This record gives sequence, structure tokens and C-alpha cells, in this order.
Amino acid sequence: MTVQAEPSCGVLSIVGTPIGNLGDASPRVVETLSSADLLLCEDTRVTSKLLTRFDIHVSLERADENVLAQKVDSVLRRLESGQRVAFVSDAGMPGVSDPGQRLVDAALDHGVKVEVIPGPSAVTCALVASGLPMDHFFFEGFLPRKAGAMTARLEALAMVPGALVVYESPRRAAATLERIAQVFPQRKVALVRELTKLHEEVVRGTSPEVSKEIGARESLKGECVIVIGAPGAVELDARARQVSAAPASLEEAITEGLEAGEHKSALAKRLAKLFSMSKAEAYDAILAQEQASYK
Repeated sequence: MTVQAEPSCGVLSIVGTPIGNLGDASPRVVETLSSADLLLCEDTRVTSKLLTRFDIHVSLERADENVLAQKVDSVLRRLESGQRVAFVSDAGMPGVSDPGQRLVDAALDHGVKVEVIPGPSAVTCALVASGLPMDHFFFEGFLPRKAGAMTARLEALAMVPGALVVYESPRRAAATLERIAQVFPQRKVALVRELTKLHEEVVRGTSPEVSKEIGARESLKGECVIVIGAPGAVELDARARQVSAAPASLEEAITEGLEAGEHKSALAKRLAKLFSMSKAEAYDAILAQEQASYK
């Protein structure tokens, strides 16, 4: 159980900062940053631009995911001595797909007061800009980079009864959209980039349409958010039947295929798709299991 901090204790302020347009910084954000004894940030160069814009002079210290764990104890000592410490990410709300949660968790465990200063969030901004139904949504953050792992993760998310929100870099957006189109060919998708900036853009349509549009471009600029529409009743029903009929493991699937007389090459091709692996890996697994059964 966490006990509320005493009034004399310091305050950890988790501050939401603009995701592109510095004009989105609220007066409360500026006031909180100005009154902090210490400001923790992911990249001092990025945060310095925000401080310069509002003529804020405060002690600035790097605290990204590589070093934050090492700083937690010293930050807690500052807070327990009565200092005000503010934490910002490069953009948006700290703790959402960045390491801020670790600091909040430690502060609350030590009974230190934590306040959240609201600010823009790429997740909610992209959802609204997409125009897609968002009665329910699931924030995924960044998908795995490797194609097989990405496909497996998308398949795992297929039964989520709501929109999916994915972060992606402009360099990988085309490849990710291509993979999304393969897994969810019937769904609507929106790619939102340059949120709150002059060249904000929303590209929306079916997943194959958006994949084709973005894939045809020579380059893409600005961080991207991809919103994948929720599955329809027909898709959910089909996937539910597929899951119930699918073998529980690769070994079980190999056994079923061999007993049914399925050709090893065809079986490897089917299992590669079913278990998100290469055909060569599936074929090797078939041979290994077949050889083990002869011993």
C-alpha cells in the first residue's frame, strides 16, 4: 500500500510536452518546468529547444532508457529532501512507450507525491485524426522489426475487438504497412504523420490501398502513427474458428500432417505460415521429428 506524501516532501511532475507544434505547450506546462529544481529528459538537445522557446532556465539532465535506472535513487533523495523534479520525454506524455513509468513507480513506492501535467499525446491525436471508430482501442507502440516476428505479433492482436495503434519510423512505415495489409487485408487503416505540424497528413483507406500509396513514395518524413481499424464480426468469427481448429503446437501440427500423408514440402509451406517461420525452418523441424520417431 502506498501512503500519500507529506506536504514537506518534494514533487515529481510528469509533464506532457508538444508532439511537434511548440505552441501546444500549456501555461501550466511552462509554469511547472520553470519552477522545477531539476528537469529530467530523454535528449537534452531536444528539450533545450522547448526551454529556449519559453525562456526557461532550469537544470537539465539526461535520463533516457539507458541511464534512468542508475538515476532513480539520486532522484528519490532529491524528492525526499523537498525538491521539485520534472520529467519529460522528447514529445508527448511520458510513460507512454518511454521509460518514465519506472520513475513514477519508484516515486509512488517511496510515498513521494506525483503529479501529471497533461499535454498532447500522439495516440489520441492520431485516433481522432484517423476518423476510424475508436469506441475501444489498443495501444501497441512499436511492432517487432523482423518480418516473421511482426507477422506473429499482428496475428496475436487479430482478436482484439478494437482499433490498434502502432508507432513507426518513416523509414520502416512502408514495410510495416505491407505486412499489415497481408495480415489484415480487409481492414481500414490510417497512416498519420507530422501530427500538429504544418504538413500534417492522414492517408486512409483499406490496408492494401494505404500500403500501395505509401510504398510508391520515394521517401516519407516525420514520425508516423498507424491506426488499424477494428475487426468486423465476420473476421472475428472466422479467426475464432481458425484458432479453435489450429493445432496447439508445431510438434502436434507436424504429427497431424505426416499422419494425413501430406507431402513434406507442402506441409512445411503451410506450417511456415501458421507458425510465422521460414519454410526451411519448418522443413528442418519436420525432418527432425520424423527421424526422432524412428528411434
